[in-house]
Amino acid sequence: MNPEFEKCLKKRKLREFSRGKYLVEKEYNIGLKDLEDAKDSFKRKKFKWATIQAYYAMFHFARALIYAENYREKSHYCLMVALRALYVEKGKLDLNLVESFQRAKTLRENADYYDEWSETGAEELLKSAEKFSVKVKEILEIG
Repeated sequence: MNPEFEKCLKKRKLREFSRGKYLVEKEYNIGLKDLEDAKDSFKRKKFKWATIQAYYAMFHFARALIYAENYREKSHYCLMVALRALYVEKGKLDLNLVESFQRAKTLRENADYYDEWSETGAEELLKSAEKFSVKVKEILEIG
């Protein structure tokens, strides 16, 4: 097993979550709503909010994936660790998508905590979130 994944489990930043499979579609749909909100914010030139909303769309898509494996995160970092261990290492998810999610986290933190954001960054995240949503839907076989 991936040592970082084991460390997250040991620290209880990742936990088994027996109800996960029941919440997959709901979590995915929250991501879709956040993505639509991000697109709307972008159209209204609210690039800071578009950045934050696009990140949270990706967060909920990622969460849907780990819920499908009956895990729940207590850390954004461990969510990414879980994606790598449960999906990338098994060839189900391209590492580039997880790296895009990591970049989204950085851009979201910059926007949220330092009031640093850009139209270019927001646009990049919207494209990444859209790609992520498509791949997650494919993996989860959601209608």
